[in-house]
This record gives sequence, structure tokens and C-alpha cells, in this order.
Amino acid sequence: MLVFSRTTGYRHDSIPAGVAAFRELGTEHGFSVHATEDHRVFTEESLAGYAAVVFLSTSGEVLDDTGRAALEGFVRGGGGFAGVHSASGTEPDWPFYGELVGARFAGHPEIQAAALTVEDPDHPATEHLPRLWAWTDEWYNFAGNPRPSVRVLASVEESRYRGGTMGADHPLVWCRPVGAGRSFFTALGHCDEAYLTPEFRRHLLGGLLWAARLIDGEQQR
Repeated sequence: MLVFSRTTGYRHDSIPAGVAAFRELGTEHGFSVHATEDHRVFTEESLAGYAAVVFLSTSGEVLDDTGRAALEGFVRGGGGFAGVHSASGTEPDWPFYGELVGARFAGHPEIQAAALTVEDPDHPATEHLPRLWAWTDEWYNFAGNPRPSVRVLASVEESRYRGGTMGADHPLVWCRPVGAGRSFFTALGHCDEAYLTPEFRRHLLGGLLWAARLIDGEQQR
């Protein structure tokens, strides 16, 4: 797996904790992890050696034209993609990336406690979670609702916290096919503590392995 965490905009302090978590998950579950912030790794030849690419709290424009073409070809050709937290605020002017992630970041209120509603308990990223998952994070708002084109795994009722702008339907975790590949996105993961939490680590693991086609959960709803 390739874990990419380059930032040209806001940089999350939790990136090192996230990288460490993915490396530990790889050790525990039998896959190798290459963590980098070097965008030059995004070539057709290099990506051919990976099952999936993770954008871990990336921000701003992080790829050049060669890298964009390589990532699009990789996913459309059957590779996996997993976006974490501010991955949704990355590559704002690249249309394919918006399709890949599923929605564009549009701000957030202060960090606070709330609870997600797990809508799909059959997916590997959410099968271990309670129906109402109490969590503390930045509750991302998005420029559009992705539900018409994705499989929503978890959402939040805005009455449970302050600062939501999407109304009655506010997805936060979803997945979708993209060409022959798969894309998984979770808006969670702002704080260091998240990456030390067993249920969040299993959430990331399930999403990543699903995207890489290394685990079941194939039905699209």
C-alpha cells in the first residue's frame, strides 16, 4: 500500500500518527506500507506495484500532470483508493479527483463530540461499529451531497452537534466503484488520538482492504 501525505495547504499535526497507524496495521495484517510525501512516486510504472493508494490528510495541489494521469489510470484500471479526512480538500481544480473522492470539503465547525449513524453494517469499514458510534472530531461539511453516486456507510444528524450546514442528510463515510477500481473515503481522523483507537484503526483497515479488493463487502447499494 502507498500512503501519501503531502500537503501544500493546511497541514494536520496528526499525519505522523496516521502514518504510524497504517504501518502498524500492515505489520499486523500482512501487507507492506510505503509512506511518502514525494509526488514523483506517482507514475504508471511505480503505481503498478501497489494494491491501493491512501491519501492521508493531504491538502492543496499535491500532484503534477504526470502524477494525476498516473493516479487516474491506476484507479480506472482496477487499483484501490482510500481518502482520509482532508483528502476531500485536495486537488480542488482537478475534476477526476472530485469524482474519485465523491465530495469536496466546504469547512467545519470546532472539534466536538457527536455520534455517527452507521447506515451500512455489512461493509468491512463499519461492520464492527455500533449503530450509533460516539466520536469526537471535526465534522466536515461538503459542497454537495455525495449520496446519489456513492454507497453511504455512515452519516451524522446535525442536531447532535453545532455547525452542520448540509441539513437532514449529512454523509461522512462512503465508498464507490470508479472505473474498474474502488474508492473509499472517511471524513474522520483529525486528532492524533483517533489513530490510537482500536475501532478507528479497524475502520481504516476495512476501508483500505475493501478498496484493494483484499476483503469482501462487494455489494453496491
